[in-house]
Parts: sequence; structure tokens; C-alpha cells
Amino acid sequence: MRAILLFTAALTLARVASAAPLPVDPATDTVNRIFAEALAHGQAHDQLRALTTLHPGRLAGSKSLEDAVTWAAHVLGGMELTRVYLQDAMVPHWERGAPESVQLLDGTRSVPLAATALGNSAATPEAGLTASVVEVRTLDEVAKLGRAGVAGKIVFFNRPMDPTLFSTMSAYGGAGDQRNQGPGVAAKFGAVADLSRSLTLAHDDVPHTGNSTFPPGIAAIPAAALSTAAADRLSAALHANPTVRVHLAIHAHTLPDALSHNVIGEIRGSEFPNEIILVGGHLDSWDIAPGAHDDGAGVVQSIEVLRIFRALGLKPRHTLRCVLFVNEENGRGGSTAYVTAAKSAPEHHIFAVESDNGGFAPTGFNVGSPQDPVIHQRAARWRPLLEPWGVWSFTRGAGGADITGLMLQGVPVAGLTPDSQRYFDYHHSVTDTIDKVNPRELHLGAAALASLIWLVDTQGL
Repeated sequence: MRAILLFTAALTLARVASAAPLPVDPATDTVNRIFAEALAHGQAHDQLRALTTLHPGRLAGSKSLEDAVTWAAHVLGGMELTRVYLQDAMVPHWERGAPESVQLLDGTRSVPLAATALGNSAATPEAGLTASVVEVRTLDEVAKLGRAGVAGKIVFFNRPMDPTLFSTMSAYGGAGDQRNQGPGVAAKFGAVADLSRSLTLAHDDVPHTGNSTFPPGIAAIPAAALSTAAADRLSAALHANPTVRVHLAIHAHTLPDALSHNVIGEIRGSEFPNEIILVGGHLDSWDIAPGAHDDGAGVVQSIEVLRIFRALGLKPRHTLRCVLFVNEENGRGGSTAYVTAAKSAPEHHIFAVESDNGGFAPTGFNVGSPQDPVIHQRAARWRPLLEPWGVWSFTRGAGGADITGLMLQGVPVAGLTPDSQRYFDYHHSVTDTIDKVNPRELHLGAAALASLIWLVDTQGL
């Protein structure tokens, strides 16, 4: 009987022991606390609603952008940070003026085509212009046509983003030259205007704007993006009747450069105050866009990183700096001002991470350094900590546009990479609104950023 009792007692102890929780690794515990804080108490979505509602269309040079600068400084100023300040930055000032109009003239019919002027577009005459159209898919086609085939006409770039690519960012990059460089190439060969297919995989009547550039010595011409549905209508009309013409009216104008400001807030490092870890996004958006995903999401996620550190009592060893850049969309004036100042500052950056790929669920980071081609592989050692939260991918990359200058100075950089399948449905358009941003996904992205920064701060890359 005694033996049976001893055996029963031993079995009970074994069961209790097996049910006892295993000790949690301190790094795992902190990462889990960061995600729990963001998901239970995140403020990013509320801040995004305020930003996009009060200050939509935050294009460089606009009152909306300057009001957003004031808003961001006020938000950071209420967080009990070590320091909050503005940094001067000169930015371009382009305005589209009255709404643009594009009409397909086919015999006796006049068919409206949904369109939006591109950044840096010139104006048409007040009454508009009418011309025949030449459809192309590449910049090389324009060069082959030459002045004889292009002069006096409207060049229509109609190359879709490649739908067979999983990475919509790659598809965007593969088609982007026609919007950015196309107007300049068309102008070089004497075109009177430029039309391009919107850079989106969606097929609808929502046009997507973006920047266009003109080489030195080439005068700007009127340039606009057609919705994908409008581009298909124009293409079909041209195939049926190559002599159809288009009437285009754009009222854009360029003003002198304006003074704007990057907004900066920081938590001073407890051990290495002159070594900087930067997190940031860009405060500006296109004038037609509320800018929820591009890049209001990155702005509020960067602010949320500082809030999470404060809320959890995490004291960074290095100075943690949030930088909200201005003028990413059409000039990079904010980035230029920051990078120029960084060259002579009595400090150095050890890491910079940017969020400028939308507020969808995070999947990982692109990580890069010109001096260290395998830095992303070292960052991948943190995958077991982050994968339970859906963050698993560590690829080689260049961070983002506003921190490229820091990368060229030798600073390791990273960019948050959310799921991108829907991003270009809204990018640079009137539909980039707060209702397209899921609060939970947005806060997961903020937690991913805060976790990566905490890991770099405590363990190094």
C-alpha cells in the first residue's frame, strides 16, 4: 500500500512539473510585451484619422502640409520626450490649379477620360489643346519614332504593371519610368502633351498621380495619368481609328520654392547619446490624396514607436529619434536637409528604419548596407522572436527613399515590408483614405518597428 501511495505521489508531482510554464527568454518577453502594448493600447490609428481628416492633400508648399507639421510637433510635444524640434527644409511648390479635363474626340462623340495631372506638369492653354495621339509602351519606342513621329502629338504611354509578379513593388518599379521619365522624353522629341496609364493593378476609373521629371534644358509639357479603365478605352479607340484625337486641359503652375520643416522628436540614449537610431516616415502626400497609407501610416507608426518605449519603460541605450520628413513625393527636400545636417553633426547614426510601404499587415523588413552585403542575414537571427507575430522575411534592400542618403554615408538601413497586394489600389489617389487602413494591421506594423529597434539597440546588428 505504501508503495502505491509513493508511486501516486510521484506521478502527481511529475504531472505538476510538466504543467509548469517554461521560463521565457527575456528578449521574447520584451518583444511580446511590445506587441501586446501596441495591440491593446495603440494610438496610431486614432492619430492617422486626425492627420488624414484635418490635413489631407499634404503636398510640398501647401498650407495643408504646414498645418500637418504643426500637428505633428504638437503630438510629439505631448509625449514627454527629451527633445522635439523642427528642421528647416526648402521644398518645391507645384499646384495643379482648377480640375483637369481629358476628352476623347471620336467623330461626333466627346468621351470623358478619367485623369489627373502629374506633378511638375505644365499647363495647357486656358482653353486646352487638341492633338492626335501616338500610343507607346516604352521610352525606347518614343526615341525610335523620333521627332518625325512625335512632334505636335500627344504621347500615350500604356504599359501596365506586370500582374504576374508576386511583389507589387517590383511591378510598380518595372512600369514607373513611363510616368516619371516619360513626359520628359516625350517633350524632348516635340510632343505637345503626355498621357500615361496609372500605376495600379486595379482596373477602375480612379486615376493615380505621381511625380514627373524633365531633363535640364527641356521645357515641361502638360502631363496626366489616365485611370486604367480610361487607358483601355483610349487604346481601343486608337486601334479602331488611329486618327482619333484627344482634348486636354490642365491648369497647373509652379511657384518659387517654399520653406518647410522636418518634425523631429527623440528619447536621449542612456549610454550612447551621440549614437542615433532613426525611425521615420514622410509627412507629405499628394494633393489629391488624404495620404492614409502613403505615408500617414508610416508617420503614425514612427510616433507610436516612441510611445511604446515610454509606455513600457524601455530606456534606449542609444538615442532614439523619430523623423517625419517633408517632400518625399516630389523632391526629397526634407531628406536632403536632414542628411546634409547629419554630415556635420557631432553624432553618428548606427541604424535607420523607414515605414513607407503602407499600413497593411507587416511581413518583415528589407535590410541593407553598402559595406555589409549580408547584414540582412544577421538580422534574420531575430526571426524566431518575430515570426509568431507574422514577421518572418528579412531580405536585402535599401530601406526607403528618405534614408537612402544615410545609407550612402555608410549607415545600415531597413524598411518595413507590409503585405503589398492592395497597396497600389490606393497609392497616390483619392481613395487612399482612413477606411482602407485596418487598425490591427497598422498597430502590428508599429510593434514590428519598435521590436526591431529595441533589438538593434540592445543587441546590435
